[in-house]
Amino acid sequence: MSIPDGKERDKVLQDTLTLYKLIVLYMVNRVDFPLTAAQISDFVLEREYTNFLTLQQAIGELTEAGMLKSRTIRNRTQLTVTEEGRDTLHYFKNRISEAIRQDIDSYLTANDFALRSEMAIQGEYYKSTSGEYEAHLSAVERDIRLVDLTLSVPTEELAAAICDNWQKKNMEIYQYLTKELF
Repeated sequence: MSIPDGKERDKVLQDTLTLYKLIVLYMVNRVDFPLTAAQISDFVLEREYTNFLTLQQAIGELTEAGMLKSRTIRNRTQLTVTEEGRDTLHYFKNRISEAIRQDIDSYLTANDFALRSEMAIQGEYYKSTSGEYEAHLSAVERDIRLVDLTLSVPTEELAAAICDNWQKKNMEIYQYLTKELF
């Protein structure tokens, strides 16, 4: 067995990075809602397909190439596939083994509710022109906005706490609001 030279090694590394990019595109394309980088990382790292840094490199390169659209809300990066990403996946999907595709499909099916729930509940805050902080809270289900609420508070800490509590208690708050208002 011979030791690969620099060019051969670079080709192997590029081919594996291409596979990781295709796995990411395949995952994001298989759902009808954004996936977070953390959700993708959970899947890829749990199965030991690659390490965290290589996965982040793949996601970064896909975003820079315009194949993924990235949006960051309070430390969560949401990813959606672009038309260019779909086209690329269409042409190179056969480079992902059937076993990996089945693994991804099984994971997405088994975790559909949890993945959707995480993306359906949003809380973000920002400093308003008046100097106060506004916490914007929303809940979306099947493209229907169930709650869209903005609260003005005097400090950033309160706004952050409101967003954090919204993530934890959104169902109880929604039930309370509907009970009291209907």
